[in-house]
Amino acid sequence: MFQNPEQFAAATKTLFEFQLDTFNTLTNRAVQSLEQVVALNIATARSGMENSLAAGREMGQAGSPKAAMEAAASKLQPHLSGTAQYNQQLGQILADLQREFHDAADAHMKEAKSNLSALIYDVTQHVPPGSDNAVQIVKTAIDNAYKGYEQVTAATRQAVANFEAQVAKAAAMAGQAPPAP
Repeated sequence: MFQNPEQFAAATKTLFEFQLDTFNTLTNRAVQSLEQVVALNIATARSGMENSLAAGREMGQAGSPKAAMEAAASKLQPHLSGTAQYNQQLGQILADLQREFHDAADAHMKEAKSNLSALIYDVTQHVPPGSDNAVQIVKTAIDNAYKGYEQVTAATRQAVANFEAQVAKAAAMAGQAPPAP
């Protein structure tokens, strides 16, 4: 078992810091993806406004209604391809987020399991006779700490899934044609 309470406190502190580090890493990645989505939306809005203004100028300079309609129709195809490009970029941001999140979470979970196994081994290898109850208490505390870590990871995964769903919903709404007047 631990030779003194400071060893147990240090091991517990290390595990807790590891949990916070994992949560911080995953949260930062989600925020970075949100920043990418916002930047994509701003660029798309800016491009759409510039294209609309250009189409309006062309329609205004057209000599006849037929020429104005042709000018409007010529701007429709680039708008549709822009929407497809937006959806592709958004999908790539979400796919990257999901892949990086799962990779980071899996790596952190693997490291946490390894650390906990070493901690449990240390606890059980240095047990003085008659300390079975103390060992069980320590094992329970370690197990509870790991369960807490798993809950933080699961909550962060759920937050990322919710973020992805909201972004996908916004993308679907952005890809829909505006209602007819």
